[in-house]
Amino acid sequence: MKSALPKALHPIAGLSMLSHVLKSVSALENSASVLVVGPDMDAVSAHADEFAPGIKIAIQQYQRGTGDAVKSALPSITTKSGVALVVFGDTPLVRTETLADMTAACTNDTSIVVLGFNSQNPAPYGRLVLDRDGSLSKIVEAKDANDEERTISLCNGGAMAIRVEHLATLLAKLSDGNKAGEFYLTDVVVHARAAGLTCKVVQAPEADIQGVNSRADLAVVEAEMQHRLRAKVMADGVTLADPNTVYLSADTVIGQDVTIGQNVVIGTGVTIASGVTIKPFTHLEGATIQEGALIGPFARIRPGSEIGRDVHIGNFVETKKAKIEQGAKINHLTYIGDARIGARSNIGAGTITCNYDGFNKHFTDIGADAFIGSNTSLVAPIKIGDGAYTGSGSILTKDVAPNALAVERTKQVEKPGWATSFRAKFQHMKKAPK
Repeated sequence: MKSALPKALHPIAGLSMLSHVLKSVSALENSASVLVVGPDMDAVSAHADEFAPGIKIAIQQYQRGTGDAVKSALPSITTKSGVALVVFGDTPLVRTETLADMTAACTNDTSIVVLGFNSQNPAPYGRLVLDRDGSLSKIVEAKDANDEERTISLCNGGAMAIRVEHLATLLAKLSDGNKAGEFYLTDVVVHARAAGLTCKVVQAPEADIQGVNSRADLAVVEAEMQHRLRAKVMADGVTLADPNTVYLSADTVIGQDVTIGQNVVIGTGVTIASGVTIKPFTHLEGATIQEGALIGPFARIRPGSEIGRDVHIGNFVETKKAKIEQGAKINHLTYIGDARIGARSNIGAGTITCNYDGFNKHFTDIGADAFIGSNTSLVAPIKIGDGAYTGSGSILTKDVAPNALAVERTKQVEKPGWATSFRAKFQHMKKAPK
């Protein structure tokens, strides 16, 4: 990935690839997870523990292949029966339903289940060789496939389910006698067949198996994840004016009868209630939007924003850590940060809550039914009472009482004829045209 960030922590739809996998696995019934990491991957372990508190961590001391990685997890597997499901941390598109199918197929009569997929371009992938009865005979790496095996389109998807009662015995039979000097997990199929055990394949769409080894792969997986998320919200009653230009996060929650315009980006931590309209070119993250609100276009709703029922947030308005109560309107060119805007209040164009003094953030409290004139600067901490008015162009540093008018302006001075004499003074300085 050419990155200081571990590969498994690169985000897809606002959630790390590893978290996507853990989410899919944790949804399985009666499951417990073991994460296998290298000895210097504390960041990955900490991230996993934050997402799945109490997850067991196994250290693979040396990078000696997938089989060795599973060996590293053996001491953490305490059950004597059931299914050991091996999934890779860089396959965020794998679905819980697919993993459930694999575990269900891994019974007392079937010792190993391998995830497979049919590819129109199978050249880079290992092939799954089947017997006439459809059982899995062996897995052949692409570089080792003969001419006949290269014609096979059924490819190895990586994930594997193995009966726990056979796991340690099969892993003990793995050898590193190959060019890479590694223990390949795929070799357990051959050893299982030699012991008279049955192996099968569960298939999934190729897109579900997509791994990530480059930034290009990351973009491909992001596109597929966005396709899934868009399809889901539309199926749940959301209108996307141009679906391909709307970007969602894995944790986005949206109610019914929501309309989202073109080029809208929804970051993590956003909940949108029913009946909301999000106009084009709006960016939201870490916010809650209540019923009937109208947001945008060109609005930025930042973390900590609570947008109330029937609130209007207009073009080029930015909110941050602000509670905007029912029916309030902030329609143009305004910054509201570390603030409360009371119900039905109107915030004029160009208003700014001056919340930061270079060291600390300060709070602005605007009551209900207040009217803030255009181009007002509210220097926090400050409180504007219910029903109060502020004159346009004011810079306010003191609290304003309920139902009062606060105006702060310098005296306007007019000099008659000044413009005429000013132009005459400099007229001779103009150059003659060439």
